[in-house]
Amino acid sequence: MTEGILMKALSGFYYVDDGTGIISCRGRGRLRRESVTPLVGDRVRFTPLPDGSGALEEILPRKNQFYRPAVANIDQLVIMASEAIPVTDPFLIDRVAAIAEYKGCECVICINKCDLASGRELASIYTAAGFPTVRVSAKTGEGLGELKELIVGKVSCFTGNSGVGKSSILNGLDPNFSLATGEVSEKLGRGRHTTRHVELFRLSCGAIVADTPGFSSFDVDQMEMCRKEELQHCFREFASCLGKCRFLDCAHIKEQGCAVLEAVARREIPPTRHQSYVRLYQQLQAVPDWKRKKK
Repeated sequence: MTEGILMKALSGFYYVDDGTGIISCRGRGRLRRESVTPLVGDRVRFTPLPDGSGALEEILPRKNQFYRPAVANIDQLVIMASEAIPVTDPFLIDRVAAIAEYKGCECVICINKCDLASGRELASIYTAAGFPTVRVSAKTGEGLGELKELIVGKVSCFTGNSGVGKSSILNGLDPNFSLATGEVSEKLGRGRHTTRHVELFRLSCGAIVADTPGFSSFDVDQMEMCRKEELQHCFREFASCLGKCRFLDCAHIKEQGCAVLEAVARREIPPTRHQSYVRLYQQLQAVPDWKRKKK
């Protein structure tokens, strides 16, 4: 058998990159009987067939998995944002970043349209929080070299609210990406800039990227898998404060002697990040245990 990475799943066909090319595969009946659904990003084993296609035999263990969008084995999320049109609400970034932390997935914060608005204020929040952060302009090319360095050799999933310029940035990183997405859209009969499904693309710099729908695709339901007590571990800048609060069961909301709140007061933790934590905590508090999904 041969190993590869599942780049696209469409109409019952699985397109696997084995390092030499893309092989069109069909799943073995065993996968259906075991109710195993291959996901884009899966490492798989397949049997090459005489006609050049393949038979998908096995899905290797996943290091992480997202439900919406349906992808697996993502090294990092590149969260696109903007301080220009549209202006991104930090809560949208924080919600996705918390999901990523819970899933064991790194995040890169990419602020586009810095030719229209500097993005420095938004960047300062996430630099202080410990995230790799880059300001770019798809129009001028500013910052694209730095972004490229952050994604080389990794599988990155690009996401962001509609209009922040995900496709423009990806096209700026590799013009061939524009051709690839154009071909896919033509086959699907959909607008070129409307991403409806997930597909991985190899860029000339050595990165593998996925362009996904907007933030709405990262359903709030995904946070329901996390217990409210676990949420504190999804905000990396809280780490140095945990275990130092007066109360062992401190929720870090309004308790006396809370080390997290003291760090917020000293501006060691960005206030907007703590506000997002409180908002997510309150959402999780309303979810009964029986309703929680498996990680």
